[in-house]
Amino acid sequence: MMREVVVVGASLAGLRAVESLRTGGYDGGITVIGSEPHLPYDRPPLSKRLLSGEWQLERIALRKPEDMGSLDAQWRTGVAAVGLDTDARRVSLADGSTVGYDGLIMATGATARRLPGQEDFEHVVVLRTVDDALTLRNRIVDGGKRVIVIGAGFIGLEVAATARQLGNEVLVLEGGPAPLMRALGTEMGAAVAAVHGDRGVEIRCDVTVEGLAPGAVVVDGGWHEQADVIVVGIGVSPAVEWLAGSALRVTDGVVCGSDLNAGAPLVYAAGDMMRWHNPLFDEEMRVEHWTNAAEQGSLAASNLLSEAAGQPTEAYAPVPFFWSEQFDRRIQFLGRAGADDEVRIVAGSIADRRFAALFGRAGRLRGVLGVNMPRHVMPFRKSLMERLSWDDALAQAAAM
Repeated sequence: MMREVVVVGASLAGLRAVESLRTGGYDGGITVIGSEPHLPYDRPPLSKRLLSGEWQLERIALRKPEDMGSLDAQWRTGVAAVGLDTDARRVSLADGSTVGYDGLIMATGATARRLPGQEDFEHVVVLRTVDDALTLRNRIVDGGKRVIVIGAGFIGLEVAATARQLGNEVLVLEGGPAPLMRALGTEMGAAVAAVHGDRGVEIRCDVTVEGLAPGAVVVDGGWHEQADVIVVGIGVSPAVEWLAGSALRVTDGVVCGSDLNAGAPLVYAAGDMMRWHNPLFDEEMRVEHWTNAAEQGSLAASNLLSEAAGQPTEAYAPVPFFWSEQFDRRIQFLGRAGADDEVRIVAGSIADRRFAALFGRAGRLRGVLGVNMPRHVMPFRKSLMERLSWDDALAQAAAM
């Protein structure tokens, strides 16, 4: 019988796992290990409302402290997991202790990538945790600073938008040919980022960052771009270092089956730290978005209970979904974009900064993007689930 479950990661995915264990009827012990000193909090506001000062810390808690007791879990925050032995079923912690488990759910998320030597510069920061957000807020909230953001992904552009709205001069440096290229492709990435140019944010692409200097970023040919604050937003790495030497397979995240099992009995994973085969898209993927973490946390716990009871587990086959808020624009995307996708604007226009676009590949609808057009995005969720053809998707858009 499974009497002790350990959840490694006091995150959104970890919290949803605990909630799902309890709603699924599990009444045994639960221990949650968290490397940060905080109880689970919501990350999307870190680059927006918390960073701007509109919200304070208590607004981003995923559960009120007084409500946590109903989960009847032991929360060991401020201590990181540093090792895993799946044979002995034990997790090693940074304080030298170990925690045994019958069932394990891993949800350690990801860590912000850093530039070499950036820790030597006090004015260079990243944005991944609530403490990062509060540090950055203290430096830009009064405006009047020159802020350089390195990296034009979603976090970088959200930070740029918030910094600009606070009255700062903002320059974004991107190594690729277009902003948001990894998520949306060159054409649509540039279309979304045009909103920033309208608000006075300068975005430079195809820039090589050669290093950092006091009060500056060193770019192509040794040119120094001066800055009061530098935000490094060059992506994240799955937090899987603690699995080194374990029996689990790790390749840009711990590799899981379609049911989120990590390759060992009663061991599951969820969120940014893992990759799995999504049967709907017939693709192995790692998704770094809120909806994915929440859904995977719940399903990982449900499947853990099913395996323990000798019952079939369920595959995780979602339509990936993410959103971003930049200035007065809400960007939503359903599905998966690829570099070779055909892209068709089906409503609105790029010039108006309000449009919807479909992404197609191999005769099939693969994704839909909306900028301030929610009614042209969410109806396509069912279409993506049903593997709608490209021609039928275009006809559906025309009918809308």
